[in-house]
Amino acid sequence: MKLQKRTILFVTPEIVPFKATGGLADVAEALPEALNEAGQNAIRVMPKYAGIEDKFDIIKQFSFIVETGKKANVAEVYKYEENGLITFFVGNNNYFERDNCYGYEDDGERFGFFCKAVVEMLMFLDIKPDIIHLNDWQSAFIGLLLKEEYYELDFYKDIKLVFTIHNLQYQGVFGIHTLDKLNLSVKYFNPEKIEYYGKVCFMKAGIVYSDMVTTVSETYAKEIQTPIYGYGLDGLLRRYSYKIQGILNGIYYSKYDPQIDTALYVNFSEENFREKRIENKRLLQKELGLPEKDVPMFGVVTRFAEQKGIDLIIYAMKAILPADVQFVILGSGEEEYENKLLSLENKYKDQVKITVQFNQDLARRIYGTTDFFLMPSLFEPCGLSQLYSLRYGSIPIVRETGGLLDTILDYDKDNDEGIGFSFKNFNGEDFLSAIYRCLETYEDRDTWNKLVERAMKKRFSWSRAAQSYIERYESLLVEEGTV
Repeated sequence: MKLQKRTILFVTPEIVPFKATGGLADVAEALPEALNEAGQNAIRVMPKYAGIEDKFDIIKQFSFIVETGKKANVAEVYKYEENGLITFFVGNNNYFERDNCYGYEDDGERFGFFCKAVVEMLMFLDIKPDIIHLNDWQSAFIGLLLKEEYYELDFYKDIKLVFTIHNLQYQGVFGIHTLDKLNLSVKYFNPEKIEYYGKVCFMKAGIVYSDMVTTVSETYAKEIQTPIYGYGLDGLLRRYSYKIQGILNGIYYSKYDPQIDTALYVNFSEENFREKRIENKRLLQKELGLPEKDVPMFGVVTRFAEQKGIDLIIYAMKAILPADVQFVILGSGEEEYENKLLSLENKYKDQVKITVQFNQDLARRIYGTTDFFLMPSLFEPCGLSQLYSLRYGSIPIVRETGGLLDTILDYDKDNDEGIGFSFKNFNGEDFLSAIYRCLETYEDRDTWNKLVERAMKKRFSWSRAAQSYIERYESLLVEEGTV
């Protein structure tokens, strides 16, 4: 199939480095760049949250009126361009000049305004994309608007919609009054459209109205169609299974490179990590106040939440800590988990260091120092931390779910294959069994170093992911007869 240059509007609630709360922001930074490097014309748009203009030279383009909340609200459009990639920002003092991105009672109205503003700003900009690529519930209402409210306008005809689910757990569910706030008819409030157990569901709008639905790994695309992982939408997803596909995320290997990463104490590569990586362990121990010795070191960089398997990590720590090992954990989240982890740190002061915050440089030092990286997630749409740990030589121990299953091939001692260790069932004993297999392999340093070298050389690039998206975009456009 001959691929043409297409214009793709990438709509997202967050982008690194402007504003980030999770992995979606990393995807929104990298995927549009990779699309442009592959010859496409990707343009990004996100809300203008408080403070962005203080850190970045964004230039106001124009303002226009969007009717929401029973009144006329001003949408201010800003532009930022770097390395040929254009990012537009939609601002409104009332909706977005706040401390946080999400978590407000009027989030439905806020992001409904954002969706309406994005659709309408295209006419002011005279930009008609071939594809509008929506990401998570915050942008999903664009599907309803485009297919129901604006479909009669010639400008919006033939635009194809792709909706990516980054985490189905967060669905954007609000009361029926949200339709009134957005000046939308209650005719959309039915099970065939956006009604969801007596509520309005933004995520459902994305699924129903998009021409293609993607998730961030092939396994997660299958998992969300089951009751365990579907969070109430599995029936709907099975109904629309014909348009659901999984495309694995990637990482930027030029950005995450232990040979040049200034966050590391000592840089290293696949060729010299045997001699140089150990120095990072000693210096991290010194920074964190742990005894400086070559003992097995476990790393965790995560959100403290049930989804991330913190219960299993705590269970494993209690079982393993009587041995001469160390745990270095970075993250924040639910207070219950923070307290349990800090209690273990207090009990094992020479073996456990808990840092309750997010620190990107410390995260990279953990990737580039620890021997093992723990990710026993209950579910994981894709996961990026296991890819970073591979890149930096920390062998991941993961549960076989979502993107973890798609990226981490379990170590096979007999055939000397694999790049990590995995377990299937979500329980502490199975997790411990994987850890013990890992520790046993670690004792044979020649075998271990071969495993680390193989892991560091493994690639999950954004160029591969971008090519997959381009082929999916093109299939929609060719199917329609768009040239």
